[in-house]
Amino acid sequence: MSNLNEQQKQRAIEVMREYLAAAPEPLAKTSTEVKRRDFPLDKKRVEVIEELLKPLLRSYLDGETALGEFKSGIDSLNKRNSYWGFKGIKGQMFFNLVFKVADDLEECDEELKSAITAPENEKIASSRLKTFASYIKRLGQEWVEAGNDSRGCPKVSSIPFFLSYFWQIQDHHTWPVYYTNSVETMKDLNLWEEPGDFGDAYVKFKHIHEELGELFAKESGKPFSLYTVEHVFWFKGEHPLANTSDKKIEPIKAKDDETDEKTITDENLHLLPASYVPPIISILPRMADNDEFLKEAAKHSGITLDRAFEKHVNAAFTILGYETKLLGQGQGRVPDGLAIAHDESYVIIWDAKIRNGGYRMGTDDRIIHEYIQTQSRLLKKRKSLRNVYYLIISSGFLDDFDDSIRTLKMETDVNEVGLVEAAALVEMIDAKLRSPLDITLGSDGLQPLFAVSGILTEEMVREFFI
Repeated sequence: MSNLNEQQKQRAIEVMREYLAAAPEPLAKTSTEVKRRDFPLDKKRVEVIEELLKPLLRSYLDGETALGEFKSGIDSLNKRNSYWGFKGIKGQMFFNLVFKVADDLEECDEELKSAITAPENEKIASSRLKTFASYIKRLGQEWVEAGNDSRGCPKVSSIPFFLSYFWQIQDHHTWPVYYTNSVETMKDLNLWEEPGDFGDAYVKFKHIHEELGELFAKESGKPFSLYTVEHVFWFKGEHPLANTSDKKIEPIKAKDDETDEKTITDENLHLLPASYVPPIISILPRMADNDEFLKEAAKHSGITLDRAFEKHVNAAFTILGYETKLLGQGQGRVPDGLAIAHDESYVIIWDAKIRNGGYRMGTDDRIIHEYIQTQSRLLKKRKSLRNVYYLIISSGFLDDFDDSIRTLKMETDVNEVGLVEAAALVEMIDAKLRSPLDITLGSDGLQPLFAVSGILTEEMVREFFI
């Protein structure tokens, strides 16, 4: 029985043709950078599976490797071979939380071995997902009943990705990885409606991948494996703002004080918008790049583009759920704003820098150092705030920032210094609005993105939430 009607099949074929028409690129970096045909990622995946992951997994399942050693080994292998997105919140972070909250590690070991063993058929796969979900729920309840914070519990929603990752290591021809990116792309393409539970959802996910593999192969005359179907979804889902952020913004025409409605609603509506990101956020990358049209639009709005960018960045942190305070212009030597996560005990001090071609640290270092030193010390005096992060949001970042970061960390009270591309902030908003209950401000959500110094790109955020 087909899972897709004719209209859905035609829409999927359109996306497949877009994927095949895209210019192939020769190198693979991470699991999220899939915008090419004949992609070497598949070959690398199989090599890592056969030479590294499968032997480690078999050693664990056979009782030769202890649970803690297995957890560390999987973490290490995925850090060196980033082809699955397992480093994010639904992979290794979920694994770490399960290990942390489980009082009975012997029981945890038994439950995990039973769950990650590749099932013999779809019925058993569905049952294992449900059984493991019941175990994880019980772990969370026991953790909270022991007086711990519920935000430290592993999320049940991570289970389909977590288990299917291990299943495909054992048989990548049969078990696709349940990627959030693929599910969201199927939703955007109107190919997916969420079934009632995890078990049914995964089986349906598997069936759609299999059906599309056959359909794509028939239409294109090319072989389509489960991995190749993944690539089509990744290609389409890599840019969740394609319907908004990449389109040129034209002035709204008006006549006799009445807006020309057609100019707003009918242009570029071949397909209905799929992005979750509001325009005030989707425009951030163009603002950060000092777009000439937006400079003129800001002038007509009675504001500089620099100040508008600060306000839009502040709006982004507000949407993410932080308590925000916009500082910046007219308030002396201060950062542009603060974003506070009271329950998670940290604060973000941030600056928004408009630069065409990227921001280079060094020119503003003395001023930044001065007000960061003042602000970080004041904020650290609040006993409720354990961590202070400093972020610069811009279009991109040029080299030679290591020394500046090192100096700020040594001479001020900031824990980390993050260089955040504006597109990365947009990606956080997209993830938050798509899964508002799963994306928290804490250690199981956004905080790890800021707890590491250096550049934070759109691709890194996407892989984190994959």
